[in-house]
Amino acid sequence: PVVHPGWDDNVAVQLKVIKGNPAAAFEAAEVVTRGRFEIQRQAGVPLEPRGAVAEYDTRSGRLTLWSSTQNVHPLKRALGRVSGLPSDRIRVIAPDVGGGFGVKGVLYPEDLIVGLLARRLQRPIKWIEDRMEHMLSATHARDQVHEIELALSASGRILALRDQFFVDCGAYNPLGLVIPYNTLSHLTGPYHITSMEVVATAVITNKVPTAPYRGAGRPEAVFALERAIERSARDLNLDPLEIRMRNLIRPEEMPNSANILYRDGNPLVLDSGDYPKTLAKAAELIQSPSSVAATTEARSRGLAVGIGYACYVEGTGIGPFEGAVVNVGADGKIVARTGASSQGQGHETVFAQICADQLGVPLSNVTIVAGDTDQIERGWGTVASRSAVVAGNAVADAAVALRGKCLKLGAAALASSVDDVELVGDEIRVAASPERVVALGALAECALEAAEPLEETSYYEPSTVTWSHGAHAVSVAIDEATGKISILRYVVVHDCGTVINPMIVEGQIHGAVAQGIGGALYEEILYDREGQLLNPTLAGYIVPSAVEIPDLIVEHFESPSPLNRLGIKGMGEGGAVAPPAAIANAVDAALPGARRPPDRTPLSPQFIWEMLQP
Repeated sequence: PVVHPGWDDNVAVQLKVIKGNPAAAFEAAEVVTRGRFEIQRQAGVPLEPRGAVAEYDTRSGRLTLWSSTQNVHPLKRALGRVSGLPSDRIRVIAPDVGGGFGVKGVLYPEDLIVGLLARRLQRPIKWIEDRMEHMLSATHARDQVHEIELALSASGRILALRDQFFVDCGAYNPLGLVIPYNTLSHLTGPYHITSMEVVATAVITNKVPTAPYRGAGRPEAVFALERAIERSARDLNLDPLEIRMRNLIRPEEMPNSANILYRDGNPLVLDSGDYPKTLAKAAELIQSPSSVAATTEARSRGLAVGIGYACYVEGTGIGPFEGAVVNVGADGKIVARTGASSQGQGHETVFAQICADQLGVPLSNVTIVAGDTDQIERGWGTVASRSAVVAGNAVADAAVALRGKCLKLGAAALASSVDDVELVGDEIRVAASPERVVALGALAECALEAAEPLEETSYYEPSTVTWSHGAHAVSVAIDEATGKISILRYVVVHDCGTVINPMIVEGQIHGAVAQGIGGALYEEILYDREGQLLNPTLAGYIVPSAVEIPDLIVEHFESPSPLNRLGIKGMGEGGAVAPPAAIANAVDAALPGARRPPDRTPLSPQFIWEMLQP
């Protein structure tokens, strides 16, 4: 039946992309591998559900909304449209938010209703959802089915890819092509695949709408491709590691064009990286003496053991823009304001590091202000692994410009040449006569008195995305009697360009991998035949705890992006992209004689047990 009256069918959007000559490649192929791969519906489950508080000041006619949104400026624009209030009479603030993961990156009616009610009733209004409300009304994610084919030579070279996949986008499709095209554009991954034909179809159902959740279409693409490659290795009697090495794009081939468009409308060009080196390191670490000892011990207890790999690329730092305002106060301290608000990513630390480095001042002198539309005129928000790339470069550009202004004003105050002065700490001094100094605070006061604040504004507009990449390797042990999977070792080797703060990068990886493991083994939104959600609480929707997440072995590589001043690439989502594929491949290696392959997630004990039944 048709879900929405007036529609001819339930297809929300369909697109087809062809590159090269897939028909000829399949005709010439010596081996064709086919598979159907299913990725379940998930929820983002941030620790803090959604919430909003609004207050309308009758004296000023100003509406202030505090929201757990990831995007304060787009929410402000939407609130202006529905309220009719001019922009200068609306303020949106995102205070410290307990996780977002994309779930809070879309526009929800509750935020708007809270604001409208506060204005109509002329009293503060507060709305906080509980977990059941969150599971029933916040966006879900994933829920794709792929029917994929690979054409290969006898030596294991991939000649072409065909895929027809379906996205269950729920009752509405809030972001149009974002998820299906994200999946499509990541389907060839880090591999040489010169011919491709893909049909993507997003369909309407009576479920909760789907939207981006950490990975946003990429885990689905990687699962389909990497499982197909694993199956191809078996068909060709090749080592799974070797077939990947034969097809990976090599560093001397960078930048490498995929010959399709990315979702920003620009050509998809992988900008930098050494993919074979990344995979080789992951293989080395998963086969280390300690890892081998762990698998040997598991076998001695009668468990089935396997190793799996998965490689990925990730387009990061998408536009259209992000801004930064950096200024010097009368106390000589630096304040940088940006539109990219934080949900726990460590923006305050990373942006302060960038600002301090570019200005040449101590880190302790820099304060970051974000998530407040009163602090910067325009902004976009924190989604799509973009903040370090887009907001970070905006901060850097503004800081560089401010440094030049400070040196110029300082040189004038010291009756010296700009070339002869330097910024040290919180003062400008003549390099050859360090006793001749002027404090930054004094310069700021003078500039303010002249109605020219000592500040600079920059809006960074990336030309296109930067490309992070990584390789995951995992060893698992399986109890064939119960279907329980235990992760023995988990290795992540990743490249996000220039690493600004290694501790924050590792934290992001650990959290994202945990969510990826959840998707591989535990989490699944379930509906009955009548469309009723069966597990709307954490009693039925199982998320992994610290007990289920192994210690991770993480290795950092750095191939700076040539596309921005800082050489950085995004990495907030990468850790979540590969775990389902890597774990499924490890299960496949451990259970080669199973009745059916692990071609769907989650790989629950029941599913594994059913795989093994005759």
